Amino acid sequence: MLRKKNQSKVSSNVRHLITKVNPKSPISEQYRTVRTNMQFSSVDNDLKSFLVTSSGPAEGKSSTTANLAIVYAQQGKRVLLIDADLRKPTMHYTFRLDNLRGLSNVLVGEISLEEAVNGTDIDTLDVMTCGPIPPNPSELLGSRKMETLLKEAKLSYDLVIFDTPPVLAVTDAQILANIVDGSVLVVRSGSTEIEPAQKAKEALIPAKAKLLGVVLNDREKKASNYYYYYGTN
Repeated sequence: MLRKKNQSKVSSNVRHLITKVNPKSPISEQYRTVRTNMQFSSVDNDLKSFLVTSSGPAEGKSSTTANLAIVYAQQGKRVLLIDADLRKPTMHYTFRLDNLRGLSNVLVGEISLEEAVNGTDIDTLDVMTCGPIPPNPSELLGSRKMETLLKEAKLSYDLVIFDTPPVLAVTDAQILANIVDGSVLVVRSGSTEIEPAQKAKEALIPAKAKLLGVVLNDREKKASNYYYYYGTN
């Protein structure tokens, strides 16, 4: 596994990772349920990479991605989480990393995969931040360099997870969906409307990767937020 020394604090805007700070909570258990159901949904194929997206902003996509990465790492898998939202990246805030170098630098050939990887305080979980925001995100994500990066990452990691922009906003998620093994769609209870959610699902279906399922977050039950997963087949 490619790791370098964990970078120091760079922002006070740190997101709450429930699976890390309270792994025995009901919400953390729901994330583990999502993980299990994803494994069942891809039982005939070895799930080595997947992306997480949503229909629009503020649906919990990035927090879902980060927490899923953690529960997979807690299972003992070597996980690389890549912030592929080259427009509004957040993973450097979430994991207290700087964003001076990352995915965009690798895709333009400035640095290697190993140089872009950051270790975390979670065993077997590494993070690659977005890096400087480029003027041509879709072109970079659809490049041969992106395919090469993924192939190289799979040699060092059991699982590669991508956080991507909302699928109805830009084509980035659709582009990456063609090279990963599966896609997960996040919707927010009481917020995401049915029509956009349906359009998001339809946008991912033409991609070569399998739509693994949908995560419904922020559904209230007994005064707590729970996370549900349901397949799309």
